[in-house]
Amino acid sequence: METALRRLGRCADSEVVEHVLGSLRGADRTRVDSSQIDTDVTAHRVAYAEWFRAAGLDGELSAALYAAESDVALNEFAHDVGPLLQELASAGVRIGILSDIHVDLRPVFAVHQLPDGRPWSDVVHTWTLSFEAGAAKPDPAIFRAALEGMGMPASDVLMVGDRGGWDGAAVDVGMTALVLPPLTDAADERLHRVLDLVLPGRLSAGHGRC
Repeated sequence: METALRRLGRCADSEVVEHVLGSLRGADRTRVDSSQIDTDVTAHRVAYAEWFRAAGLDGELSAALYAAESDVALNEFAHDVGPLLQELASAGVRIGILSDIHVDLRPVFAVHQLPDGRPWSDVVHTWTLSFEAGAAKPDPAIFRAALEGMGMPASDVLMVGDRGGWDGAAVDVGMTALVLPPLTDAADERLHRVLDLVLPGRLSAGHGRC
């Protein structure tokens, strides 16, 4: 909200932000909360436009807010993502990205660097993005699409996520699922748990553990 207001040259102090957020909280956001809108770019935009309109937002602010919401570069990644990707790639582990999202994640992965200087995108084998796949979690179809892209049997794949009702549904197609606590701060360290399962007995850099 602050980003959208500042981009318009409007006041973005806490009182103004809270006033607009209060209007949004009071409006029906049923469609926005459904992962199904992530299966189609147009449906996603329409659902947000309806929500903003119901909240009484003017056209300029609605457009700026949607643009900010859709700018994945504004979302900070957990700090342990890069080291995890490098360690997995170095061990020959095939990596796939599966996400309910209405925009392409590839560009933002391309500008983030691994500790060895390569872009994150260099170590990603396949991308399964809901707006491209036409399906969203917990629909088994999106997990099957990810498996097809990985070229691996479900029994050899670990799905890592932080939403039990969505990511945990990977078990329905035969994957093992690791559901982590939701990220509350980018500095939270959670991803060593992935290494505990994928590379047991391997020293995890930064944690001093096997």
